[in-house]
Order: sequence, then C-alpha cells, then structure tokens
Amino acid sequence: MGTSADRTAGRGGNWTPLKVATTSYVRGLGRPDSGFRAERVVARHVAVLGGAAAATSTGVAGTRGVSRLGALLSGIATEGVEQTLNTLGLVRLVGQDRFLVLDELISFIGGNGDDLDAQAARDAGCDILDDLFGDADSWQELAGVGVTEAELHNLLERFLALYIYNRMPVVAERLSRLDPASQRQADHQMRDIIENLVGITVPSDVGSIDWEGAQGRAIAESAMKSAYDAISALDAGDRT
Repeated sequence: MGTSADRTAGRGGNWTPLKVATTSYVRGLGRPDSGFRAERVVARHVAVLGGAAAATSTGVAGTRGVSRLGALLSGIATEGVEQTLNTLGLVRLVGQDRFLVLDELISFIGGNGDDLDAQAARDAGCDILDDLFGDADSWQELAGVGVTEAELHNLLERFLALYIYNRMPVVAERLSRLDPASQRQADHQMRDIIENLVGITVPSDVGSIDWEGAQGRAIAESAMKSAYDAISALDAGDRT
C-alpha cells in the first residue's frame, strides 16, 4: 500500500469537491463507472495543491528525486554500480550490504524526509530501489545489477508516478471504511491512473545528460508539469 492515506485532510474550499468525489468513489467501488470515479478523485486533488502550476513548482523533492535517480540509473547503465557510487560521492557504500546501500540511496534520492514532500519522494525511491536491485543482498550481488535504457526510462516514470500518488491528499477516513481487499483495489486503481499519465522524455544518449544540473531539473520539471496538467484535465467539471 502507498502512503497517500497519511496525508492530512483539510476543510472547505477545494477540499469539499475532493471529499465529495472520494465519498462517491468509495460507495461506488466495483461498479462499472468505478474507473471514472477514481479519475475524478485523482483529478480533484490537484486543486488542493493549488493547481497544476503550483503542484509542479512546490514539488521540490520530486524534481530533485527524478534528477538524482536519473544520475544513479544512468551511471549504473554506463559505468556499473561501484563506479557510480564513487562518482556520486557515495564511495562509503562500496562493499556494504543491501540494508545500508539501499538506506543511503533512499536518502540520496528523497532527502531526509523532514516534510510530507520529502516523505513522498523517499517512499517512491524505496519502491524503485526494490525494483532495481530485486533480491540482490550481498555487495557482490548488488554490484552486479545493471540497467538498460528502456529500464531507466520506465523506472524514472514509475518514480514520478509514485511520488505524485504519495503526495496526493486522499481523504483517509473515507477510504478506511473499505475492507482491506477493497482498500488495495482502490490504491492500485488510483496508482494506475497516474502512471498512465506520466511520461518522461529522455535524450537517447542518457550518459551525456547532466542529471543533477539544469538539464536534469528541466527534464524532471517538464515531466511533472505535463503529468499534473493531464491529471487535472481528467475532471470534466461536473462537481458531483
């Protein structure tokens, strides 16, 4: 399960249509129009963040996370795990086990988690690193992990989608009325909606990108803006 249910709900203003949409979704889960109801919940959370432009500009941890994950993945793709850790100033992780390596890399990608934005990035980074390293446990296994260009692209897009989802202030009290199986269904349905709307355009020569510089930030910001624009457009304006 994601962490979106941990986001605190507010009152009035743009919270009202979000709460109405969430209640409608919970009551109609499993009906033929359940997907439409889920889209409406996902769309209406953007207004709570101040609109697509504000959601993009305040998504600092997400932008940084895409840039740093891009640096990590492109390095692994072109130079391997050990050399990438050296390049990124993480030489202390060379030779360490899974727990320490992944814990440090989560902080590298998402920061220290000192606010909800950073927590959303850390949670997304944790999921992506689990996908990247799979069952690798020892240093020898971790160091042998590789990344193709297609995998790099997919992992970046999934990170951004998870970050947006984790940042989404879902009305927890309403979702908690569901049984565990229905909660998982709702969780997956809303994740899938966001993942289908996230797209990251990456130049073909990924190794030449300055991921932690202006170029990487531009890629991340453009992808986030496009995603929030597409998500907010899901709501056709019917406030029921």
